[in-house]
Amino acid sequence: MSILTFTLILILGAYLAGLVGSLTGLGGGVVVIPLLTLVFHVDIRYAIGAALLASIANSSGAASAYIKEGITNIRLGMFLEIATTVGAVIGALIAVYTPTNTIAILFGAVLLFSAAMTLRKKNQEALTEGSNLSAVLKLNSSYPTPAGKVDYKLKNVGAGFSIMTVAGVMSGLLGIGSGALKVLAMDTAMKIPFKVSTTTSNFMIGVTAAASAVVYLQRGYMDPGIAFPVVLGVLGGAFTGAKLLTKINPATLRIIFCIAITFVALEMIYNGYHHKF
Repeated sequence: MSILTFTLILILGAYLAGLVGSLTGLGGGVVVIPLLTLVFHVDIRYAIGAALLASIANSSGAASAYIKEGITNIRLGMFLEIATTVGAVIGALIAVYTPTNTIAILFGAVLLFSAAMTLRKKNQEALTEGSNLSAVLKLNSSYPTPAGKVDYKLKNVGAGFSIMTVAGVMSGLLGIGSGALKVLAMDTAMKIPFKVSTTTSNFMIGVTAAASAVVYLQRGYMDPGIAFPVVLGVLGGAFTGAKLLTKINPATLRIIFCIAITFVALEMIYNGYHHKF
């Protein structure tokens, strides 16, 4: 395969990754890593390095659009970033000393979990009673809807913070934004409306990925020939996804996404067990 063909396929694949990542709040890594490892047989650590840069691009592209619309809770995102950034650095350091087939199996397992979490019923209701801690930290906020602004309050801030630390470790170890865990922390534990948790997750993914990316860069796992087309494609997909989010039916999108990543997850686990990396 020529370098031009490789680059064009990579840009197209990354575009789809950015599109899916921005629409679901899961980050582009869930598509980029399987594409690089299963299709192009790139070493999984180089794939993770490229995916981390893709997550930063995806987050920057989609998050800027969501912040402009006033949906993202920036204060909450910055508070939870403390947990995810610490976790991300720990995860990235563990990854350097972990066998590639173990990372592949773990990655597959996290993808299956992501698929299951994406299909479950989402918390759409805004809470009118929150915890004392959320009031003290001024994390309660509101978001715009066609009918007007909706105020919401947060619960279980401590539990959400703990899940975020685990999400950070997974992000650093596997090179994915671990958006499923981030959305789980905000959606299930803290009872934040789904639109807010998805967009805030997108805003946070880039900062978490940047913390892990430093470790991968120092270890020499960033290849410009792979990373540049990936970032280019993902940015394009993220901007398209942010525009489509208001028009597309989220339920249909979730089902298609779940079928696709379940297939990819099983493939990653199979290859991991058979040492094909």
